[in-house]
Parts: sequence; C-alpha cells; structure tokens
Amino acid sequence: MSRFDNVAVTKQANVYFDGKCVSHTVEFADGTKKSVGVILPSTLTFNTGAPEVMETVAGACRVKLAGENEWKSYAAGQSFEVPANSSFEIEVAAEPYHYVCHFG
Repeated sequence: MSRFDNVAVTKQANVYFDGKCVSHTVEFADGTKKSVGVILPSTLTFNTGAPEVMETVAGACRVKLAGENEWKSYAAGQSFEVPANSSFEIEVAAEPYHYVCHFG
C-alpha cells in the first residue's frame, strides 16, 4: 500500500535526535495510530513502549534488537518487529530511510 486514505495527520512533526529522525502521526478511523517518517544517515537507539512493526518503505538499514548480538539488514518492502518495553539500534548508512511504524 503506497498511501493511506481517510486518516487524520498530526501537523506538528515528531523530531528526534537533533532532526536525524522526523515523523508524523497518522490516526485511522478505528483509532489505531502509525507514524510515517524518515531517518537520515546515522546510528540511533530507540526505546519502545508498545510493540512495533517497522515497515521499510524506501532506503535500507541495519537493526540490532535489544539482547541480540547480530545486526540484520532490511530494505524496501521488508519489515522487522520490536517487542514492547524494549529497544533497538538502527543504522542508516547512505540514503535516507523511509518507514511506517505500526504500533501495537
């Protein structure tokens, strides 16, 4: 799916890590929320409250989940899951990484 229809978008951006990650919250009619964003080349650590599925829209990244030793690579069309109350490191090396974060 390349677009979301019939949604509400929060106009104020979520800006993290001095602008290296910028996203907007999208709310659906059923109350579910997602964020749509971009991560610029960097290595960042994110903490989760709810479980998340990170869908790669464009670009590529490497990810290391909390408690794991190996980095895994993801490209457009792939996704990875992060448990609730956890964290993950993400490395974006070249092109900006475009994503949709599915919560819950």
